[in-house]
Amino acid sequence: MRTTTHRVLTADARDLSALADGSVQLVVTSPPYPMVAMWDDVLAADDPAVRAALDAEDGPAAFEAMHAQLDRVWAECHRVLAPGGIAAVNIGDATRTLGGQFRLYANHARILTAAERLGFSTLPDILWRKPTNAPNKFMGSGMLPGGAYVTYEHEYVLLLRKGDRRVFSSADKERRRQSAYFWEERNVWFSDLWQGLPGTRQATRRADRDRSAAFPFALPYRLVCMYSLQGDTVLDPFAGTGTTLAAALAAGRSSVGVERDPSFAPIIGAALDDAVGLGQAQARRRLGAHRTFIEDRLLLGKAPKHHNPVHDV
Repeated sequence: MRTTTHRVLTADARDLSALADGSVQLVVTSPPYPMVAMWDDVLAADDPAVRAALDAEDGPAAFEAMHAQLDRVWAECHRVLAPGGIAAVNIGDATRTLGGQFRLYANHARILTAAERLGFSTLPDILWRKPTNAPNKFMGSGMLPGGAYVTYEHEYVLLLRKGDRRVFSSADKERRRQSAYFWEERNVWFSDLWQGLPGTRQATRRADRDRSAAFPFALPYRLVCMYSLQGDTVLDPFAGTGTTLAAALAAGRSSVGVERDPSFAPIIGAALDDAVGLGQAQARRRLGAHRTFIEDRLLLGKAPKHHNPVHDV
């Protein structure tokens, strides 16, 4: 069994000096969402310009000031990624009324602009659809033309690559075979639309904030399997409750989580403790689902064309 290591750093994501250049192969993260009100205090704490713009109800100025802070995080991620490494960033756009004007703040577009300037190559992204069954989910006023807005039920997973495609050494070949996923998984995972991944409410012990930005375990687990090898190191600069770290451990990867709030440390520790059993359960589920897939194809007279001796399937 492969040995992995998992580190949690109490630090600011804008300064990853504890990590060497090119020392991680994958970044999977979800940052604070600019212009979503629950993150105002977090993003205003380090830059008075954010609070001043919000107080003045100057939405575009607040939006830019918030993203200026995130730009520093993406620069550090670019530095610590190995050549060919991928950064997967889960982000939602924001809708908000300031100064009497309702508008969309396109967080995903602003991050892509910053990433391109840093030298990232933008890859096709994933649309994560998060539908709600609320009967009043539309925005605006009733059924009169021009008075309502399209419902917003999706987020993005932006995929950014550092330089050209990753070059695998001869020593990587066995790890790459061990990290293979199944054909039917590929067809689902590499679709540009992900559905059926419910959001995860992230209740903390802090009475003044109920953070609901955590993604479900399945999201980082897929990304880790898609874009890294067993034994690689996965970084989450906004570790939160440690979902990315748990997904990395469950998939046989090492991880580094950066979280500035020390109160999350025991929550992350608990997530890592649970990840071994979760990983074993995931492996059994995936193997079982693949055997069923093969059996169904055989019943249809379609013989499998490939065999992976590592998985013995």
